[in-house]
Amino acid sequence: MATILLADDDAAVRDLVRRALSADGHTVHVTQDGLEALDCLGTNLASIDVLVTDVDMPQLDGISLAEKALHMKPAIAVVLMSGFSDQLERAGRLRVRKLLSVSKPFTLEQIKQVVRTVLA
Repeated sequence: MATILLADDDAAVRDLVRRALSADGHTVHVTQDGLEALDCLGTNLASIDVLVTDVDMPQLDGISLAEKALHMKPAIAVVLMSGFSDQLERAGRLRVRKLLSVSKPFTLEQIKQVVRTVLA
């Protein structure tokens, strides 16, 4: 199973995603914004396999967080979550081999499947 860094400023979404991914056997580091996620990534860089992040967050948004994460660890897989499809267009500039997105709202099974796919 993988170690996942989760960043989302919505507590309900964080809890849903954490429960779903933990139920699949993953270790999930939960953070409430991009800056906290960046700190967590720096501390746990070697063990993080996947970044799952909301696109729209204050201070450091998910696209910028993903760019910084990829600079630190080019092999990291990225899953972007967004309620606005136009925000996902910005992801085109990311240079990442494993990038998937999921539109909010999503089900427990949908987020589990996206993470399974990006890990495959």
